[in-house]
Amino acid sequence: MIEFRNVTKEYPGEVVALNNINLKIADGEFVFIVGASGAGKTTITKLLLKEEEVTRGRIIVGNHDLSRMPASRIPKYRRDLGYVFQDFRLLPNMTVFENIAFAMRVIGEPGYKIRQMVPRILQATGMSAKMRAYPRELSGGEQQRVALARAIVNNPKTLIADEPTGNLDPKMSYEIMELLERINNIGRTVIVITHEKALVDHFKKRVITIKKGEIVSDELGVGYLNKKRPDEPAVQNKRK
Repeated sequence: MIEFRNVTKEYPGEVVALNNINLKIADGEFVFIVGASGAGKTTITKLLLKEEEVTRGRIIVGNHDLSRMPASRIPKYRRDLGYVFQDFRLLPNMTVFENIAFAMRVIGEPGYKIRQMVPRILQATGMSAKMRAYPRELSGGEQQRVALARAIVNNPKTLIADEPTGNLDPKMSYEIMELLERINNIGRTVIVITHEKALVDHFKKRVITIKKGEIVSDELGVGYLNKKRPDEPAVQNKRK
């Protein structure tokens, strides 16, 4: 469970990025967070990743109270989070295989496990044929698939994707979203930050809309009708 309790985030100059928001995301949910540029969407992800601290309020992720988490525990906490950037952030001088293996080496996984897991993840993301290629030799969609593979190779409980299709053509955007949906279907929580209305409308998931730092709507798409969520007895088409 991810829970924001009366969370406010202010930046210097009296800039209020988030204003007293309350939000719950159950384990295994797929959630879109949408809103205009500057609405506060990315601030939510930065708070979840502990890149920023709340000004007021509390954020609970599983058994972790982020407002009370010492800096020494942050690296271990982040192992349960996978993060996908709009600009991919692949290491240019490493092959596809090496980029993914690097994510495992950082947390101290042994070589034999890396040799087992990386090919499996590449197969799952449709990138097996490109494992020896460098990022510059890949299309934008292929680079994003590698970024996704890197984000999930350590089996995180939650995957956060910040504008994962922002640099892709429509066809590739849908393919990336379908891949995210498959990741969700194996029990992972998926949070997608996006401004692409067509994708949101097509995939019919829960949609949280942020405007000027406040949640102005929280709705379930028709794909969620009759699907029982872990934290409530029944799903309503529109959440109050």
